[in-house]
Amino acid sequence: MLYRILIIVLISTLFLSSCKSKKRAVESKKRTRTERVVIKENREETIKLPKKTEIKAPPANASYGEIVATYIDNYSLIAMEEMQQYGIPASITLAQGILESGAGRGNLTKKANNHFGIKCHEWTGERVYHDDDELQECFRKYKDPKYSFRDHSLFLTERSRYQDLFRLRKHDYKGWAKGLKKAGYATDPRYPNKLISIIERYGLTHYDELVLDGTQGEVKPRSKKTKIETYTVQRGDTLYNISRRYNITVDTLKEYNGLNSNTISIGQVLYLHSVKNQ
Repeated sequence: MLYRILIIVLISTLFLSSCKSKKRAVESKKRTRTERVVIKENREETIKLPKKTEIKAPPANASYGEIVATYIDNYSLIAMEEMQQYGIPASITLAQGILESGAGRGNLTKKANNHFGIKCHEWTGERVYHDDDELQECFRKYKDPKYSFRDHSLFLTERSRYQDLFRLRKHDYKGWAKGLKKAGYATDPRYPNKLISIIERYGLTHYDELVLDGTQGEVKPRSKKTKIETYTVQRGDTLYNISRRYNITVDTLKEYNGLNSNTISIGQVLYLHSVKNQ
């Protein structure tokens, strides 16, 4: 009798243990599925769809300098965002965009929002065909210009030949310009000099400084103690880059100096504040 009781107890223990094991396995699978769902939901919550980029057209009969100034106004914020995300100086991105898109006037830019001449290469999105090194080559088409700037960032960051560039200081635009040529980005031997000239002529390092200072699109007020009242025009200066340097508009600078056009000359002294009633 005692033997039978022991056998029944043993069988009952094994049965209960088996049920608990199955229950744990089921609970474990349920927990795993729940964790996967949560991770997926969190990723979706962090995605922010970009707003459509507002593109302003340059004024009628605009000079090349005014066309470039309009391009900079249209895309400087995007270039700064790319610098913050990927570490490519905004000055370099803007200079490349100005040079390669003809300051936004190139056919490829107009037809496809493609500012950097990036070809299809494993591209599954929309495309256009454009004469380049060969007739009717395939180029990527973007629904918004900011995706072209993002593709430019990815193009540089995902290719090993450009990795040395990211060891340079972020304000070393000359090193970046020369490094791009050295890494094979362009075959034109004058490519670095062209980028450097554009950066210096239009004061594009201003946008690097905004990102590095953490101010981005904000304007820093100047201290009264360091306020500069006049500026002597140097070679390569334009009203646009001078106005950017001193945080005033071109129209205000022209008003202060009684200018009817954007023409200035080397050695000319410009007032950086109103001289009325003084």
